[in-house]
Amino acid sequence: MRTAARFEGVGIDAGHYESFYIKATEPGGGRSVWLRYTVHKRPSEAPTASLWLTLFDTKASGPRATKATFGAAELGAPEGTYIKIDGAELVPGSASGSISGDGPEASWDLRFTDGRETLYHLPYERLYTSALPRTKLLSPYPASHFDGELVIGGERVLLAGWPGMVGHNWGSEHAERWIWLQASDLGGRTGDYIDAAIGRVKIGRWTTPWVANGQIVLDGEPLRLGGLTSAYGTEVDEGPAACELLLPGRNVRVKASVKADPKDVVAWVYADPKGPEHNTLNCSISDLRLDVERPGHKTATVEVSKAAAYELGSRDTDHGIALQPFADG
Repeated sequence: MRTAARFEGVGIDAGHYESFYIKATEPGGGRSVWLRYTVHKRPSEAPTASLWLTLFDTKASGPRATKATFGAAELGAPEGTYIKIDGAELVPGSASGSISGDGPEASWDLRFTDGRETLYHLPYERLYTSALPRTKLLSPYPASHFDGELVIGGERVLLAGWPGMVGHNWGSEHAERWIWLQASDLGGRTGDYIDAAIGRVKIGRWTTPWVANGQIVLDGEPLRLGGLTSAYGTEVDEGPAACELLLPGRNVRVKASVKADPKDVVAWVYADPKGPEHNTLNCSISDLRLDVERPGHKTATVEVSKAAAYELGSRDTDHGIALQPFADG
């Protein structure tokens, strides 16, 4: 077990959200699946649980997405299981389940390799037990490969060696604004990846500058990105379907440029445990260019075609991307 669910230890008076998620992309790009098992708990209320599935395909008119939500009786984390919702399970090495509700019916039966070791985005162990930051995240399987099949709205997709990852985040409050950037098998090298979360946090009336946390693995070498000491050099110019970033780190500096076709962006409502809501935009078939500077090396340029994940979460509602017709919380 590379991580553990936190929702079972949350007191009745507390607010909480939690997500286990999978992103896997067809080799060569063009199609990607984004799958989430989530928990949402408002203070003094029982939790609810949801299953979310999005299939991205450059050849389609847009993402195909569906979601179903269940009560606390359908939520658990039995021994040996990361999370179980209405019979849908995520366990070490596999994910399975189905969705039948207001949206398209869907099912999945996936297997994944262990890949590289767990990525802890936060740089210190104590940050995972402290009150701040209010959002915790790690990637128990940051560089895996997936096999199996999924079906959504009658469309069957076979996965054979799709590179991807499994992530896990939780907390009492979403960041005020965040970006998630991820891509697998950089330059065609198995196990090389970038997985970075960049966020602004609201503390009272004050909102922090952008702070990045994550890692890039290049030529098999893991390089930490961001951290509080690098916040001054972190630069972000974000939009609904494109972003320019400068991410300094430990003996590394990464310039990232990511762009998606607006038709391939999915938009969801994410409710905060204590309210109100964020709009979250995600395209897991984005184009990405990375220019990586390391001492003693020439600048390395890596380009990813139709295979990177770019996610933007904010309170903005004027982004121009149609929201999926599913409530949250």
